[in-house]
Amino acid sequence: TKGMRPVIIRASVYSFLNKIADLAPPVLIGLAVDIVVERQDSLLASWGVVDEFNQLIVLAVLTVLVWGVESVFEYLYQWEWKNVAQSIQHQMRIDAYSHVQNLDMGWFSDRQSGKLISIINDDVNQLERFLNVGANQLLQVGTTALCVSIAFFYISPGVAALAMLPIPVILWGSFLFQKKIAPRYLKVREEAAIVNAQLSNNLSGMETIKSFTAEQREISRLSNLSQSYLLANRSAIRLSSSFSPLIRMVIVVGFTATLIYGGQLTLEGTMSVATYSVLVFLTQRLLWPLTRLGETFDLYQRAMASTTRILDLLEVQPLITDGPSSISSIEGSIRFDNVGFGYLGREQIITNFSFNIEAGKTVAIVGPTGSGKSTIVRLLLRFYDPQRGDIFIDNVNITEFSLHDLRQKIGLVSQSIYLFDGSIADNIMYGNPHASSEDMLEASKLAEIHDFICSLPDGYETIIGERGQKLSGGQRQRISIARAIIKDPPILILDEATSAVDNETEAAIQRSLAKVSKDRTTILIAHRLSTIRDAHSIIVMDKGEITAVGRHDALVSQGQLYARLWAVQTGES
Repeated sequence: TKGMRPVIIRASVYSFLNKIADLAPPVLIGLAVDIVVERQDSLLASWGVVDEFNQLIVLAVLTVLVWGVESVFEYLYQWEWKNVAQSIQHQMRIDAYSHVQNLDMGWFSDRQSGKLISIINDDVNQLERFLNVGANQLLQVGTTALCVSIAFFYISPGVAALAMLPIPVILWGSFLFQKKIAPRYLKVREEAAIVNAQLSNNLSGMETIKSFTAEQREISRLSNLSQSYLLANRSAIRLSSSFSPLIRMVIVVGFTATLIYGGQLTLEGTMSVATYSVLVFLTQRLLWPLTRLGETFDLYQRAMASTTRILDLLEVQPLITDGPSSISSIEGSIRFDNVGFGYLGREQIITNFSFNIEAGKTVAIVGPTGSGKSTIVRLLLRFYDPQRGDIFIDNVNITEFSLHDLRQKIGLVSQSIYLFDGSIADNIMYGNPHASSEDMLEASKLAEIHDFICSLPDGYETIIGERGQKLSGGQRQRISIARAIIKDPPILILDEATSAVDNETEAAIQRSLAKVSKDRTTILIAHRLSTIRDAHSIIVMDKGEITAVGRHDALVSQGQLYARLWAVQTGES
């Protein structure tokens, strides 16, 4: 809400003035009754307008002015409140998304993306709906109660007391309603998030659903979740629907009391007909808007349930925070010093991992699935912090560097490739938005993807679809390699970078890597040992520990784990 206070104040003032103008017509009606009953003894006559027709002309002019003023302020408050709603909606969405981006990867591993989308989008929208309508309604009901109460007690304290009878009951009922409806709407928002999460999951996995002919199973699953959402909504609707009818019956007590007591005073001659008319209409203006409190409180509670979820998200603090130092340039030496790590709720994946990587050298990490190879990469990028030991770049602990600078100096080609919906050029340039077209072409050639791109009708402007689904696995992988190359980082990590390519492309990429890795610290993680034969050093991992280190030929000759893996892959075993 930065900078929104002046706008909110203006919107509130416009709502207040609009309601003041809206309360004027009952007074005008009273003046009209006064003219036709009292004629030359009317209030307007005492102001110098004696002729009855001229009094009606004055009344007509006042009516047009009042309606004009009311219309102007209605336009102004709607403009301001809707802009407030849109601005706050925009700011909260960006704040929530920015906060989420700063959270560590461990937090994401325990969350469903659909539930996060529900908070960042749907819950923020609920707040916008209340600000669009509900805030103005609450202000105008308050203005009405204040102004009419003052007028009543000035005109007739006795009638005022009777007209105000329902208000304590209405206030008590409103607070009770809020207390009971709040947990129901919180339940509604939680059920909506579950439905969103399942929809997001299913749409992402549509190929798997279809390949296993599981369409009916998924329809049934979503139907059950949607039914839970429906029942949660029905529970809230049952309570919210009962509020207005009950309040209406309380209000009618005050209205009829005004009619009877005010009418009796008028019949006795102690109150004029015009005054009675004004009181009756003001009573209606005071009490009937209160019947809409149910709708307003309904919007309010929906917004509060959503706001609670947004604020809960914003209160989550990242476990991994920025270091105090910035990096201008690095040579690229890396050192793991007795590092130990295990994911939350699981046993240690890495134990006593210690190793030095010289700047500009190419090091490979191999081992069976689950041995901790990819975890090493996540620790180096500070997606997670080790529970024991330290990691150094150029002999400086990586916790000393800002996260932005640290990750800016590392290029990653992950085994789980993610491409954005857009053009091929957009995805390659994502690695360095400031790079030139020549840089993009060079990166594509090094990744052995340039010729394929040129064969497409739209070339580099070809749209590849969400997650790059219009491309093959190998094509996606080569684009991700080009994206890392164009970043031109001093440290390059390729995590199973050739796992989805054929043998011919693998050989081409190996040739490219020989060029790309020159004078650059490169870490290769691979199952296919043929891709790492020329590495300066190979680290063999098993069960989170280093079991051997050496060059390819030396490791094969040792006859241990690496030799067995090599024998399996070459068909010798």
